[in-house]
Amino acid sequence: MAKLPRLSKSKDDDVFADADRGPVVSLRFAIALLLILGGIAWILYYYFGIRPTDGFGSLNSEGKVRQPGGPSFFADLEDKNYLIGFIALFLGLAISAHPSTPLGRGRGVVVGMLACFLVGLVWICIFYIFLTGNDPKDIPIFNDLGQKNLFVGIGFMAVGFTFATRWE
Repeated sequence: MAKLPRLSKSKDDDVFADADRGPVVSLRFAIALLLILGGIAWILYYYFGIRPTDGFGSLNSEGKVRQPGGPSFFADLEDKNYLIGFIALFLGLAISAHPSTPLGRGRGVVVGMLACFLVGLVWICIFYIFLTGNDPKDIPIFNDLGQKNLFVGIGFMAVGFTFATRWE
């Protein structure tokens, strides 16, 4: 008796265990995760550990002006630290859109694309709603970037388009 072809995928098939799709963790995915987490860590370390002012005033508990902390090269870069951190974050996300990573195939493409589009949109909306015309000291990182928040939001959307090019 001839075996009939399967018309639907059984529930036993796992998207990430399929030999044709590749491994769950690849070198490219590890590099992407390292860049994403490193970019986020760079931004947070600069904001909370290096900046000479913390948004609540520049005086410490003894009444002295707070000086930049950490390695001097971080303090010398000043606001360029945000540029370095966001470039690492966006580069990591763009690298993760490759088909050899879980985000670059199957449902991961749609998840990555929609997440980047929504994060970019929310970033810009938060900037316009809470920081335009108001005192920007309320929201960390947003308060330092000012109008550059638009570039960050558009950057997230641009990375969303890299995921969109992988959508089948």
